Amino acid sequence: MFRQQLLDSLLGCRRILIAGYGREGRSTHALLQRIAPLPEITVARDDEEIFACLEEAKRCGRGYDLVVKSPGIPMMKLEGRCDLEKVTSQSDLFLQVFGDMTVGVTGTKGKSTTTALLGHVLASAMPSRQVLVAGNMGIPLFDVVDQMNEGTMVVAEFSCHQLENIHRGPHIGVVLNLYQEHLDHYHDYRGYGMAKLQMMLRQQQGDHCFYCTDSADLVAMVSEFRSEVVSSLHAYSLREARQSDVASMPTRLQGDHNLCNIFAVREVTSLMGVSSSCFAEALASFQGLPHRLEQVGTFRGITFYNDSISTIPEATMAALQALPQTHTLILGGFDRGIDYSPLAVCLAARNEVGNLVFVGKAGRRMIQEWQGLSPNPLEGRNVLLEDDYAKIVAWCFAHTQRGKVCLLSPAAASYDSFTNFEHRGNTFKELILKNK
Repeated sequence: MFRQQLLDSLLGCRRILIAGYGREGRSTHALLQRIAPLPEITVARDDEEIFACLEEAKRCGRGYDLVVKSPGIPMMKLEGRCDLEKVTSQSDLFLQVFGDMTVGVTGTKGKSTTTALLGHVLASAMPSRQVLVAGNMGIPLFDVVDQMNEGTMVVAEFSCHQLENIHRGPHIGVVLNLYQEHLDHYHDYRGYGMAKLQMMLRQQQGDHCFYCTDSADLVAMVSEFRSEVVSSLHAYSLREARQSDVASMPTRLQGDHNLCNIFAVREVTSLMGVSSSCFAEALASFQGLPHRLEQVGTFRGITFYNDSISTIPEATMAALQALPQTHTLILGGFDRGIDYSPLAVCLAARNEVGNLVFVGKAGRRMIQEWQGLSPNPLEGRNVLLEDDYAKIVAWCFAHTQRGKVCLLSPAAASYDSFTNFEHRGNTFKELILKNK
């Protein structure tokens, strides 16, 4: 295994607790069993088991040398239960060993598409070099370790949970944006922002980080901590993207938000030596990812789009900008207390949206908060409050004008009724095909 000695030094012969046993937790366990010489490994699958293990360790006076936290376990839940200096994560361990070989992407929205596009461009432009795409988008970082060699380049998506306690940043980082998200995992919005900012704060001299200046909150945080960053920072913006050659390049990706992310990938790959012609060819062949402004098809004259990945208002607003023919919009789901007033202002100015469907507690709060507004985004529109997606899809077929768009872009999380946003999006697509 490439650089196994470094991994052994971090993981071998230590008393380790794996906190959380989802996809990443199982990946960590598998790697530990392969490389660590007879370590004492304890697996705790959920909060209850984690707290019980930590309490027992404290009672016996035998704390864990390492607590390898899965992304789904909020760091704040471990406060007061163990020494937080001993809490690590798969991404932290991976970057300590392979950070110099890693290009990392983070941001509140757009990181999966940007990561996939970046990997696609590099693999297309550098066929002689191994490019592996992994991280938050579904392939745990430890799952690609056995494939790595001296010339490997890893393109990785990082969530806030995967960045919050890293000790080394990736050689090249990209921070796309910063909006309210995951507030249930942090004490406040600033805590969430600080987790994202570790991408650049933990880089070394000679590293590079690109960040978008269209995100005011991101710019403010970068300005505040600029003196602590030792890597080279590269700012970019949508304005630059519109004025660049990428604005005229053929692509399946729609909307200004995607144009800005494409430009970020162009900037990174240009730094790495990829020519404009190679980039344009790779961009044209990129298919995009499901659940991200995914065109389901046109049925009975109505074009359906699945944007289930949209879990914040800013993502929905970007989707509406990309699809100006939207006549029916499906909103709502799990309520995490996000501020929906910007979305209300956006909708009040978009007369083309004739139908609004509201789902779940988030949808109910939108209706309640928007009823007294002036201008009122509900006024003059057909409004449906419904939690059953089978009934929602049937209603959309009946009320959406032919030649127009029906858009699922909920601005809310899915896990009140679905396993994840993929489950929600797939359910939506299946019901459309069933009713067509």
